[in-house]
Amino acid sequence: MKRPHRQPRILRTLRRTLAGAAGALVLLTALGIGSLRWIDPPTSAFILRHEQSIPGSDHKVPVQHRWIPWEAMSPQAAFAVIAAEDQRFLRHHGFDFGAITAALADWFRGGPLRGASTLSQQTAKNLFLWPESTLGRKTLEAYLTIFMELLWPKRRILEIYLNIAQFGPNIYGIEAASRAYFHKPAAALTLEEAARLAAVLPGPGRMSAAAPSPRVLQRAEWIRDQVRQLHKAGYLEGIGPPQQARGAVPEPLPLSTPPSPSP
Repeated sequence: MKRPHRQPRILRTLRRTLAGAAGALVLLTALGIGSLRWIDPPTSAFILRHEQSIPGSDHKVPVQHRWIPWEAMSPQAAFAVIAAEDQRFLRHHGFDFGAITAALADWFRGGPLRGASTLSQQTAKNLFLWPESTLGRKTLEAYLTIFMELLWPKRRILEIYLNIAQFGPNIYGIEAASRAYFHKPAAALTLEEAARLAAVLPGPGRMSAAAPSPRVLQRAEWIRDQVRQLHKAGYLEGIGPPQQARGAVPEPLPLSTPPSPSP
């Protein structure tokens, strides 16, 4: 009778070690990201990278950034960002597979490879990672996005995104942007002003909300139209207390292709 095959001890030990390491990584990630549901991050990876962007020098690049809570933001800021960047934000669970499929289809037909990142993915990237689009970064981004979607309500994702998104060459967060461009707190932003800020998100280093180009103004007008249509559909009613953030909402369909973000 043949003896049953047994794995060498070293392989069993290696498997247990890898399983333990993977479990520890998942636990640490859950604890770290879960704590940010209540603790406001003092900075972000993108802000730190910006501050240290002069190689070989101890001089820090000044960054305008001021954290504010959700209650101190105009709802128009959230509406404009959703309309501009991720109209299915309240429906998906971190990944918009429809947008990903459409982007790949356009690419296979010979068009440029356009981004299909959701607001959740952008928050993970800006808060923890780096801008270069590599396979490793995209993998980490997806990993962190899963935990954010599981552990944070949608309102918290929006709150953090609006506090760390870049709105100008050295301006981060909706409060700093509102004061720099419109000389008012973010709580007082109108839809027109919020749309102009959201319009520069694809290229905050080369697009200006203070002196907008015709293309930025066109994009801002498109964003305002989208906000109005999303309101009519009742879609934006889902932005409220955390317990309402995942409620059933109508499927939003853009009225038209957004204008190119080029200045």
